[in-house]
Amino acid sequence: MDTYHTIISKRDTRAFLEKPVPDDVVRRIVQAGRMAGSSKNTQPCRFVIIDDQRVKEEFAACGDFATWIPQAPLVVAIAVIGGTRAEFDAGRAAQNMMVAAWAEDVGSCPISLHRQTCAVEALGLPGDAGVPVAVGFGYRARPPKSVPEAARLPWDDYAHHNRWHGDS
Repeated sequence: MDTYHTIISKRDTRAFLEKPVPDDVVRRIVQAGRMAGSSKNTQPCRFVIIDDQRVKEEFAACGDFATWIPQAPLVVAIAVIGGTRAEFDAGRAAQNMMVAAWAEDVGSCPISLHRQTCAVEALGLPGDAGVPVAVGFGYRARPPKSVPEAARLPWDDYAHHNRWHGDS
């Protein structure tokens, strides 16, 4: 799949088959996150690859809308240590991983962790770390929507030239 089609056809999923993601695919996904740029090259992101059921269950308790996490065959928590734009950098890493996964036919969905102390403790991270985002990965249990423009506002509501135009 070409890069543009991979990006516009990717849809979040929280329903996965009980099929593990092969180690070589996991490595490519995490490598894509590792290669994301960072503010002033601070490289604040570290990746915790979670495939243990007990750890996934404990980690899921750290997010308000994360009850689906234990069903994902793979979860990658993006921990940040220092950095001036660490949350933005974590988002860049997450998006790289999700696009790389989709190119491998692996579905994904990002997760916000609302209780940081819980997330840090669940993963045994150092006290100065945080987990602004994690991503659940796996092979989709249902096919994705076939319409790339699904659930998006019209182009003119998003894009403006030089100055803001219109009410939206």
